[in-house]
Amino acid sequence: MKARHCKELLGTGPSIGELVPALSLIGERLARALASGLARLSGGDAPVVRVGMPLDGTLGSIQSELEGLASHTLLAVGAESRPMLAVFEAAPVFRLVDRAFGGRGDVPDPLPDTFPLSAELLIARIEGTVADALSIAFGGEAKHTVRTVRRETSLRQLAPFDRNEELLLLSLEVEETGCEPWSMLLAFPQTTLSALVTVPRHPRKARMMQAAPDPASEPFASMPLQVKAVLVDMTMGFSRLSSLKPGDILPVAVARSVPLKVGDRTVANGTIGELDDRVAVQVSHAF
Repeated sequence: MKARHCKELLGTGPSIGELVPALSLIGERLARALASGLARLSGGDAPVVRVGMPLDGTLGSIQSELEGLASHTLLAVGAESRPMLAVFEAAPVFRLVDRAFGGRGDVPDPLPDTFPLSAELLIARIEGTVADALSIAFGGEAKHTVRTVRRETSLRQLAPFDRNEELLLLSLEVEETGCEPWSMLLAFPQTTLSALVTVPRHPRKARMMQAAPDPASEPFASMPLQVKAVLVDMTMGFSRLSSLKPGDILPVAVARSVPLKVGDRTVANGTIGELDDRVAVQVSHAF
């Protein structure tokens, strides 16, 4: 008979906020693996793949940001088939198809209501490349292998998970020489990420065991360090950037977990709040 354990003994799984640092690290590995995979796919030089900050959302919030046709792919991780989602908007797909046939990357105007066979075949190849890169980013072990399950142009028909389930969203932008950047969106349910990553539950105790200098002692204590709180990290096409003018409004989504950086290194994560009528950051995790 298998042992059963109550939630009170096992404790609850990591929260969305606790999963953000882990997904950031996965995103960095994913960007490197995806660049290599896309180079093999195109037969050219490796593109530059940039990964944005993880944002929280739901299927409803994803749907509200889409305009027109898009391809939605359900992916499954491991033998337990833990779900995740990849979203490819129509315009980047048509640009890639046009370039594949020797064009300049033009997009039909207006966009069609469905993808032609040429676009479907290209999406299938990109899906395979993304799945392989995710498998590497998750550790490269057989139990973390990612595979494609099915594809739909309607999120409602695909129904990868509950519409209101909490998700972490990761945006990736691909830049190739002489071409307009294109992007994709990955969505991870909290339950999927919780099963794939290990979140340290006692970071303070772990730090005490390290034989490191005391930062509160001289000469370290008085060293001035510039700390940046990155509220928004967004990507924008060059054509959009060059057309900006006073009065334009740029919609942005502030992440639930805001990284605090010293130089290029993230030293902590926190949440935005208010203290004495001033914007403040409450530190939730420190590394």
